[in-house]
Amino acid sequence: MSALAATSLLAACSSSQSSATRAQNSTLQKVTRSGTLRVASCLTFPPFGSTDKANKPQGFDVDVAKAMAKALGVKAKIVDTTSANRIPNLRTHKVDAVICNFTTTAERAKQVAFSDPYIVAGEVLMVKKSSDISGIKDLSGKKVAVTKGSTNGAAVQEGNPKAQIQEYDTSAAAVLAVKQGQADAMVEDSNFLNSQAKADPALKVTKESVVPLEYNAIGVSQGDPDWSQWINTWLREFNTSGQSAALYKKWFGVKPVYPLNPSY
Repeated sequence: MSALAATSLLAACSSSQSSATRAQNSTLQKVTRSGTLRVASCLTFPPFGSTDKANKPQGFDVDVAKAMAKALGVKAKIVDTTSANRIPNLRTHKVDAVICNFTTTAERAKQVAFSDPYIVAGEVLMVKKSSDISGIKDLSGKKVAVTKGSTNGAAVQEGNPKAQIQEYDTSAAAVLAVKQGQADAMVEDSNFLNSQAKADPALKVTKESVVPLEYNAIGVSQGDPDWSQWINTWLREFNTSGQSAALYKKWFGVKPVYPLNPSY
């Protein structure tokens, strides 16, 4: 065997071993072996995530996690988290995935990997029904509640630098701030705020979106292509089969408002 042929053979073997090692170390294999899928969800963000009377996790994102676990043939373990802790949970490997209204951004993608979108939303304002705020132009000098770790504070400041941003640990706390008059408005996912206004007739949601449509995805650790590929393949089946639309109707009471495929 020539030296060139031997080198090529060694390189091929090394590449094969590297691929096999990568596959064995993938979260996909670890989840399958352990029999448990650990998913971070925000349980203070109904109808995406909350707890029922028995203190068990429930909501749209929780059901998505359970459907994902079922497809893997494992059990889902829901780990309650906040918006600010979504990335740390992944980077410390506390969870295998984050399904918590996680908007994809280029900045976040420096630290975590994202799947294809599974739900789409606008970012709108929620105010008291008696408020004359109708859009971002009306927020000058107003106190605007946002959730820590979200992209909403920056979006408001870019649209109206005169707005006063107030950060809260949870979306529930931000909603309460508006109800109690501690904040003049709240900016959040349109799916979430519409459900809040529907539950409380003293609140209303403005029609104007603060930012263009936002695409929410499943967050995973970087450097694990096998895991990302499986999730995207499963998501395609989940979305095209109608399972996703059925869960959306279950939790939001209507058909999905926006298409999953971005248009420019």
